[in-house]
Amino acid sequence: MSSLEIKFLGATREVGRAAIAVKTEKTQVLLDYGVMLNHEPGFPMHVPPKDVDAIILGHSHLDHSGAVPVFFIQGKKPVYANKLTAELSQLLISDFIHLSSYYLPYEYLELRAMMRSVKHVDFGVKETIGDMTLELHNAGHIPGSAQVLIEADGRRILYTGDFNILDTRLLEGAKMDYGDLDAVIIESTYANEDHPERMELEKRFVEDVTDVVEKGGTVLVPAFSIGRSQEIICILAAHHFEHPVYLDGMAREASRVMMNYARFLRDPKLFMDAVHSVNWVEGWRDRRKATKMPCVIVSPAGMLKGGPAMFYISKVGKKANNAVFLVSYQIPGTPGRELLEKGMCVIDGKMRKIKANVKHFDFSSHCGAKELKEAVRKIDGKAKVYVVHGAEGNCDLLAKWVKEEAGLEAAAPKPGDTFKV
Repeated sequence: MSSLEIKFLGATREVGRAAIAVKTEKTQVLLDYGVMLNHEPGFPMHVPPKDVDAIILGHSHLDHSGAVPVFFIQGKKPVYANKLTAELSQLLISDFIHLSSYYLPYEYLELRAMMRSVKHVDFGVKETIGDMTLELHNAGHIPGSAQVLIEADGRRILYTGDFNILDTRLLEGAKMDYGDLDAVIIESTYANEDHPERMELEKRFVEDVTDVVEKGGTVLVPAFSIGRSQEIICILAAHHFEHPVYLDGMAREASRVMMNYARFLRDPKLFMDAVHSVNWVEGWRDRRKATKMPCVIVSPAGMLKGGPAMFYISKVGKKANNAVFLVSYQIPGTPGRELLEKGMCVIDGKMRKIKANVKHFDFSSHCGAKELKEAVRKIDGKAKVYVVHGAEGNCDLLAKWVKEEAGLEAAAPKPGDTFKV
């Protein structure tokens, strides 16, 4: 039996630029190829395009998809993804090119070439690439997100990607029943913390939102445009929230795309009801109107790094009877994190105190520590576990737990580390 090689090109001991190469004697595929979104984008380690047979894209977030167009600068490669992931990636990468004030190695032309090279793979359907087979399974992270199961040389490798095993309003959780596995590549974003119980959190969120609106205030909910915005409008619909809800920014486009792929959602009827009951902000008149009335405004960017949310906070933030409810993870150094920690935000070019009530609700689309451990316990066979996609020691933390408590071999790879399976 020849050996299978896994090389870690990114997302090692960090969150961002996810990229992993899996190689047999005849075939090499890349699992994701994303960017690191700091002040300027960081890319994964380089792979000569001539050595790559295909790219398998787990989900659309830029830290997993944003560097894929690099492979279309001087040629093309098949990109395996489901239709929803492909369309949402196009939306995000196109926006990324549009907003990039810095040099990117590719342009719209490469993105178009990438979209023409997508091979659509539905969940649970086996595809063959050279001497490998691949299957995508629901990852429960954002609509369309997939875990990748690769079989080659009699070995089975699971790449979890970003995943969540708990059901949310929007999605069913990942099932994790894969039979015997030889290797598992697992994320560790929240290896050091648990998320609050979902139903409790929803109840508290809806009660707090209702309270503000019924006293005549406006609630701004800065949210990621793919996944979190739709989750929030579904939660409000599920709890029969009766006041006006406005949806703005790229969240509208993303919702339009998802309407065509309702089969990927846990409760398509709830989603359609939610989408049809919100007001779509079509321009500046709607925006100004929304800030002057008791309502909820759901708008990107989730960390206040741009998007219409910047305009809204300059209006909503000035009054004590309003609220800003953050529902997305806030990376240190982002305006959202500053707002949470210091109650300040840049308005009209100046750092100002925000008078509105600021709160954070942890509606995560990743497994918390408890769920990560539960997922590891579901692994059959004597799999080697490789821990990626975690910052501040989380990769090491989970790898240590896997070794000591789950009794499996585990490692937290560094960039460029190669393992034989």
